[in-house]
Amino acid sequence: MRIFINFSPVAEASVNRTILTMGSLTKDCLSEHDRQVLESILNPSQIGGEEYLLQEEETHLVDPQDAEQENDSRVKESQRVEIEAIALANSGKHTEALELLGKSIEIAPQRPAPWNNRAQVYCLLGKEHEALQDIEEALKLSNRSGRTGCRALCQRGVLKRKNNDIDGARQDFELAAQLGSKFARTQLIELNPFAALCNQMLREVMKL
Repeated sequence: MRIFINFSPVAEASVNRTILTMGSLTKDCLSEHDRQVLESILNPSQIGGEEYLLQEEETHLVDPQDAEQENDSRVKESQRVEIEAIALANSGKHTEALELLGKSIEIAPQRPAPWNNRAQVYCLLGKEHEALQDIEEALKLSNRSGRTGCRALCQRGVLKRKNNDIDGARQDFELAAQLGSKFARTQLIELNPFAALCNQMLREVMKL
């Protein structure tokens, strides 16, 4: 089977090098980032947001609200409960995680992190409306900055992309990418029309 698509000479050479190289690669040769990109190519119906949830990315960022109040006993207790809730969510105990995240919010409602983490758990449960409400609160409290602001933008971008709001998703991913999110940069590549065409070619090649 052959695929005929008109590219510029430079673009065609780039695509051809990629296709030729793929024949000698296995997933073990790839970085985690590259494996995620390859998965998005081979499974285009999967946005990849679920894999992003609760992952430790943007570790170079901090939440100013926590840093400024690091000696506040309420903040410390809220963080402790939040960490316990994340562990529960990662083990599949989503209902228990929601309860603890609600408690974390009650202890220190000014912290954006538990709002965003609760939104993530809502996403895992398929409750997008509740998730979006918490994401908006996290964005307001974080002022769209810091670790939580970056993660909340990514999460909202995933939901917008899932609901076919491509322009809205791109805007959120662009803001998150400016804050240093690798996930957001990957999403922007996938939303690029040229990249989408290359992905289609590669999927066809992998079927041969």
